[in-house]
Amino acid sequence: MKKFTVKKRHTIRKGQIADIFARLQEQIGEGAALFQAETVEILETSTNLSFYLVNKKPVLMEYGGWVFPTLKGAIERPFPQRRISVDAGAIPYVINGADVMRPGITSVTPDIRAQAPVQVVDERHGKPLAIGIALLDALQIGQSTAGKMCKNVHYVGDEIWNVEF
Repeated sequence: MKKFTVKKRHTIRKGQIADIFARLQEQIGEGAALFQAETVEILETSTNLSFYLVNKKPVLMEYGGWVFPTLKGAIERPFPQRRISVDAGAIPYVINGADVMRPGITSVTPDIRAQAPVQVVDERHGKPLAIGIALLDALQIGQSTAGKMCKNVHYVGDEIWNVEF
């Protein structure tokens, strides 16, 4: 993720809120209900990344045409959809921004689609470690034995994690 700066922040209308949550529901299904709120603000940046502040916290982001929880949002409001679990050996690499490779993956949920956002979680505790873009569908990941399976786009300590406004 390249550097960005915050351009503007404003409250969005109820119709726009409904659209955002409909798009979120496309990604995570029933888990979208965890992010519902009456008032949502948008934080626009100098890149194609935007944040949605729910109760003044940046728990949702829009990037590449999709709406998905930020890492802080996934930690604060855990949801069971779109998960790639990794073993303890992969954790130090993932939390430092490395892409997820097949040997470190222990399980995937069947709802993972290629070129769609996913949460990368620790297999032992289920705690989110990163947000990424799956490069293959769940079935293809399960059948693979080597290679890159998920591009890491947001991890602990990155620009998005440290955003201040």
